[in-house]
Amino acid sequence: MYDVVEQAYREHWSRLLALLVTRLRRFDVAEDSLQDAFVAAARTWPAQGVPERPGAWLMTAAHRRALDRLRQEDHDRRRLPLLVTDAVTAVPEDDGDQPIGDERLRLLFACCHPALSADARAALMLRFVAGLTTAEIARLFLVPEPTMGARLTRAKRKMALAGIPLRRPAAEDLADRLDVVLKVVYLLFTEGYRATAGPELTRPRLAAEAIRLGYLLGELLPDEGEILGLLALMILQHARRDARVDECGRLVSLPEQDRTRWHYDEIDRGLALLRRLDRMRGDYHLQALIAAEHASGGPTDWPRIAGLYAELERRTASPVVRLNRAVAVAEAGSPEAALSLVDGLETALPSSHLVPTVRAELLAKLGRTTEAAAAFDQALAKVRTDAERAHLQRRRADL
Repeated sequence: MYDVVEQAYREHWSRLLALLVTRLRRFDVAEDSLQDAFVAAARTWPAQGVPERPGAWLMTAAHRRALDRLRQEDHDRRRLPLLVTDAVTAVPEDDGDQPIGDERLRLLFACCHPALSADARAALMLRFVAGLTTAEIARLFLVPEPTMGARLTRAKRKMALAGIPLRRPAAEDLADRLDVVLKVVYLLFTEGYRATAGPELTRPRLAAEAIRLGYLLGELLPDEGEILGLLALMILQHARRDARVDECGRLVSLPEQDRTRWHYDEIDRGLALLRRLDRMRGDYHLQALIAAEHASGGPTDWPRIAGLYAELERRTASPVVRLNRAVAVAEAGSPEAALSLVDGLETALPSSHLVPTVRAELLAKLGRTTEAAAAFDQALAKVRTDAERAHLQRRRADL
């Protein structure tokens, strides 16, 4: 029965949380009440059976608990008046003049209030729109979990104390908030494309949800090139999902993938989006061009990919981009140069297993097997997914 509740969590948590937040206008009440509902499900379903519509059951239970909390707050307020007015009663349901039909997309834009820092907005959206755990968000931001927990708490408190309205932004505000929304959608896709922890390498449901949000963004702002670039990037990467692991769930590297398992209709769709971008527009466009090279039917053009990563690193100064550039430089025939690019990245990405993994592969290419084995051991100490751990163990044994 625990597995049934866990499955319900995976399928319904993010959608129900977004709905509750938009209805209640309170992050804390929505999250606590939904957690209570899942606790009640774990206690009730074994005795009474799983309801025909688990999502509806959970939503009803969470809403009832939220109402109980709000009634208790109202009772306490009468006894001890508070200085801050409850946003649930202060903000009408349909204010704002820009129609955004999807609840989660609407909440994404609503969370992008300029009073919050960009990282706080992104973390808030990943928690309450995408439904990621604090630990998952911390790994995406490359920070310790307590740091991310504190960041989320501060963001929720600031929204409450400052009276930040949780509503649809006005039309003129959409473009200003788009960058953070795109960042969140891509982080959501990244967790789906390559999970940061757990038994599976991929979480296709999360990746598909990110792509769905990307399409909705494209309908809302059809002339934004960065939306097209991000959507093309996600579609091209997602098209290889079935070939990235074998029947036993083991990781399959790109050169070894069975290309008959690629979704070529999706690749064609992603390439068509790229053709709508007539010039270099932004970072997502650059990454989409790299994804297009990986999804091509012929040999991978590694020198071109290395050049694209070099331009992307020049723009972003991202250590993750530099790590990917090192891989491309090595594949283009220069493992020594690639190894120099990796130097110092352990400091920038201390919790990532990918840095020692790349270093180990480069050292192995150079025949420095003792050092490669030590680097593989460092990667194994940090890796969090079972599929990647098994892959690293096989690669170390190959030495």
